[in-house]
Amino acid sequence: MKHLSASTLAIAAAFCGTLAQAQDAAEGIDMVLLPKFLGIAVFDQAHRGAEEAHAELGNTGTLEFTGPTPENSVAGQIEILTTATSQGTDVVMLSNNAGDQIAPAAQAAQEAGTKVVTWDSPIPSGEGESVFVAQVDFAETGKVMADMALSIMGEEGGEFAILSASPDAANQNAWIASMEEALAADPAYANLTLVETVYGNDQSEESYNRALALVDSHPDLKLIMAPTTVGIQSAAKAMQDEGLCETVKVSGLGLPAEMVSYTMNGCAPEFALWSFVDLGYLTYHVSHHLAAGEITGAEGETFEAGRMGSYTIEKDPTRENGNRIVMGPFTVYNSENVEAAAQ
Repeated sequence: MKHLSASTLAIAAAFCGTLAQAQDAAEGIDMVLLPKFLGIAVFDQAHRGAEEAHAELGNTGTLEFTGPTPENSVAGQIEILTTATSQGTDVVMLSNNAGDQIAPAAQAAQEAGTKVVTWDSPIPSGEGESVFVAQVDFAETGKVMADMALSIMGEEGGEFAILSASPDAANQNAWIASMEEALAADPAYANLTLVETVYGNDQSEESYNRALALVDSHPDLKLIMAPTTVGIQSAAKAMQDEGLCETVKVSGLGLPAEMVSYTMNGCAPEFALWSFVDLGYLTYHVSHHLAAGEITGAEGETFEAGRMGSYTIEKDPTRENGNRIVMGPFTVYNSENVEAAAQ
């Protein structure tokens, strides 16, 4: 019998490995895009971006867009992640609304071979997360909000309040913390006084009522800052409905198409955002690279993300553990550019 040399066996093993990878690629990569909950326009936009990348990469696997209801967001996200893991999904792309409560399910997913990529909102501890796709630098978010508050209220300043999403939303909490740091660090903001932070849980009616309650609680309130697309629209509508737009302005993070009328009538003179379509597109590319074994999520790794170009994974300075990719940039909208952006 002819014996094969060690080098021949090595070549054969390498060939088999390449063949196995090709077979895996042919089978496709199954992916789940999991937003905080369904029914929010920005998450629908992220889904559009993910679908664009899915088609562009020719992935023969599935792309499922699913999420919980607003009322059951925390438990619902944990359940969906657990179910996706049990079904052998290759990667779950998670906009986390459950804080660290979801970390055990994310760790279990990773142990079972399901990658977990967070986007929009990370796992605070970083546990169970391969990498976080940040829409912008979170520290920059606080500075942008502080600058908009100063622009709207003027150097004389006054009282303002924050209308956030849910208390467990890691991105919202980080943005608020970075705004508070910016206010404390720069004398330019000395006359801006944050009087209260409340939560509308990204539900329109609750956010609307929270905005009105803020006005009742703080007679001298001059601004409501809402770093949430649901909150800012609801607050602007509340001020408009009550005829308060001249005395209480609204700002924060919103969609041009939803905010254009409030900006043009003066209720919300300035607000900011980034492209959620691009965020979904970039998140899909990152997740596909991870699931294909082309990157691991380690600091310093670089990769290509189609039309968005090259990115490098870096340490997340806002969390003790965890790495991130920063998309950027911000766009600040006002009466001069909001109508074009809303088309």
